[in-house]
Amino acid sequence: MGESAISSQEVRRSYEVCRRMQRRHDPTFYVATRRLPADARPAVHALYGFVRGADEIVDGDAGPEDPAGKRAALDAWQAELQHGLAAGRTAHPVLAALVDTGARRDLPLDQLAVYMDSMRVDCGPVRIGDEAELDRYMNGSAATVGRIMAPILGAPAEAERFAALGVAFQLTNFIRDVREDLAMDRQYLPGWHEDSRAAVARQVGRARELFATTAGLHDEMPGAVRGGMRLARAVYERVLDRVEQLEFDVLRPRAALPAWQVVAAAGGSLIPVRAR
Repeated sequence: MGESAISSQEVRRSYEVCRRMQRRHDPTFYVATRRLPADARPAVHALYGFVRGADEIVDGDAGPEDPAGKRAALDAWQAELQHGLAAGRTAHPVLAALVDTGARRDLPLDQLAVYMDSMRVDCGPVRIGDEAELDRYMNGSAATVGRIMAPILGAPAEAERFAALGVAFQLTNFIRDVREDLAMDRQYLPGWHEDSRAAVARQVGRARELFATTAGLHDEMPGAVRGGMRLARAVYERVLDRVEQLEFDVLRPRAALPAWQVVAAAGGSLIPVRAR
């Protein structure tokens, strides 16, 4: 058996490893991915494999415990991908799929360097000081994934609108999950300690604006994508409605939506936003 055949087998195994990772760790997003056209699914699995690998380093039970160790592990994860992209192949059991799909679909995987910068922020206590800092974080995380998902979903010209939609989802998550994030020593909303309700109200308004700028994007997508995106938008905007009803007091337990609605949003977004 020649080298090319061996390489092909390694890549196929890598796609399968990524698919199983997504099915095990994010079954709702996996179900949404299964609704995509068959030729797009492997690329989503591959991208998920990389994102999940970084997430496990930062928050996984088996990852390093200290911030310096987490950052060093993220550096190694990023370097492994960069070496694979430069060589056009890698034997890494997860990254081989992303290297392959990046070349096949001409994906802007250079964006993942910015993604990793945001992941490094989460390696220690998080104190977002102003909106510029928050925007840098979200540009690295949710927006980056949105820009890569756009060509996977057949809409490369809409990369910035996908980025904006991803940021809208992530900002809504930050608003909804304040209690959980504070428990992890992470404060994402600027101005939280000065006036918590005003800080929340400000970000709710910004999330509304982002959803408004991406209105109609789902209607331009293929039918398999359209329904999931429409559902996700509706559920996330319902989160914002709930926060407004509570007069922006997100520390009250009922700020969160019922579990089935959270699952629906996670499974319908088709833009994976890292769960913290």
